[in-house]
Amino acid sequence: MTGLAAFAAPGPAIADTAREQQTAACKGDALKLCTLSIPNEKKIASCLQSKRDKLSPACKAYFPEKKSSKGKKSSG
Repeated sequence: MTGLAAFAAPGPAIADTAREQQTAACKGDALKLCTLSIPNEKKIASCLQSKRDKLSPACKAYFPEKKSSKGKKSSG
């Protein structure tokens, strides 16, 4: 008998879910910019959105720029 059975055991899943990807992209930003919001996920998300201009590019991709009612008006 060989020791190959040890390699057949299931290992931890790779972080592929959208939530895990967002966590990986934004963890540093959350720790740096929104420390007081941790561990409340809703507060962290709100904080990161409000500080979107300071986020890393990877994290910023998860927080689309909100369209404001100020500025240009449609002509239609």
